[in-house]
Amino acid sequence: MFRMLEAGSSDVFWLDAGEAATEGWSFVGTGEPSDLPDDVRLDVDAADDLLPPFLGGWVGWRDYESGAAVAGAPVAASGEGGGASWLRVTRAVAFDHAAGRAWMMSEDGDAETWAAVIAAASDPASASDSASAEYSDGDNAIAIARHDPDDYVALIERCRELIRAGIAYQLCLTTRFTVPGSHDAVSVYERLRNATPAHHGGFVRIRGRSLLSASPEQFLHARGGVIRSRPIKGTRPRSADPQTDAALAAELAVNVKERAENVMIVDLIRNDLSRVCVPGSIRVDGLWIVESYPAVHQLVSTVSGTAAEGTTVGRLLEATFPAGSMTGAPKLSAMTRLHDLEGAPRGVYAGCFGYVGIDGAIDLAMVIRSIVIDADQAVVGAGGGITWGSVAAAEVAEVATKARAPLAALGAEMPALWRSDILN
Repeated sequence: MFRMLEAGSSDVFWLDAGEAATEGWSFVGTGEPSDLPDDVRLDVDAADDLLPPFLGGWVGWRDYESGAAVAGAPVAASGEGGGASWLRVTRAVAFDHAAGRAWMMSEDGDAETWAAVIAAASDPASASDSASAEYSDGDNAIAIARHDPDDYVALIERCRELIRAGIAYQLCLTTRFTVPGSHDAVSVYERLRNATPAHHGGFVRIRGRSLLSASPEQFLHARGGVIRSRPIKGTRPRSADPQTDAALAAELAVNVKERAENVMIVDLIRNDLSRVCVPGSIRVDGLWIVESYPAVHQLVSTVSGTAAEGTTVGRLLEATFPAGSMTGAPKLSAMTRLHDLEGAPRGVYAGCFGYVGIDGAIDLAMVIRSIVIDADQAVVGAGGGITWGSVAAAEVAEVATKARAPLAALGAEMPALWRSDILN
């Protein structure tokens, strides 16, 4: 269905529950470029579980700088056509992976035509081979790094100086890798999802720019008036050896630095949600849970609250975005200092993407483990939370771990200095 729509539509989306998903929902569709309304209310009646969680509305992304500016932090001009980009959905198919059913959505008067298009795309004779070609070793490009490892280590130490001075508790320090040239976004996404499937993957193309994501982090979910966030702080690579892999996960679960980093963001999100939720309704539903994905183990927590009367999507984003897991704490102080430290915009990376429904349903993921493709380049952002207990070599290795899979999907390798023995 996605290949059929992508071939004939300039603006298209696929919110992807992951390869071979057996639960959750995926949404494939098209739309028209549009602003996201701020006045969609979240304090609505209980959701109907017999219907898809998304019943129409908007799909797209919001970049990091747009949110930082609203929060009062200084921002750098991206020069990359940044800002928020949304589609007002006109046609979509919702796939219920648990039930094995699909739902059709369209505008009034278009249902019959859209049903015929879906039927044609569903004909096995029309299915195209979705296998994507692998890059050969000779094809591999070398990504260009915004910082080399020594530069990044120096920035880590400056973060620790700020923490020692009491200016911040934690700073999420990020960098970027660029692969010049044109790229076949659909083939790149197929490689990305094959290598690192995630419950919040996605392909969104708006006005010629494509966001490809294998994000494991749910930033905001709202349904039936309940708002939920699932921050990730703490990462370890996977190992092919089962015993080593289990040891990595076990060490992550009890690591003092990772727990401190995670709980600081949990407290920040509790504070953010308290601005738009009923007093006393904020809950920590899960703390320090290890979740395992093909490339990494992650330390995940869950925070929820009940939307206060009159809460809108605009107020929710103003209270919570950018996400604390991508800023640090306190949020405004961290964003202000990161602007000086990083010295360049993040763009779509560290922002969020997903859907906002006409009924107040929201599912937005963090733009991490992601690729942004323009006409002449592709960019991959990566970073990590710096605390007083951070070890520079480990933080540099974490950046390399996070960037490696998206770059491989582009047929690119890490720069030589990022591939040194200390990182492996």
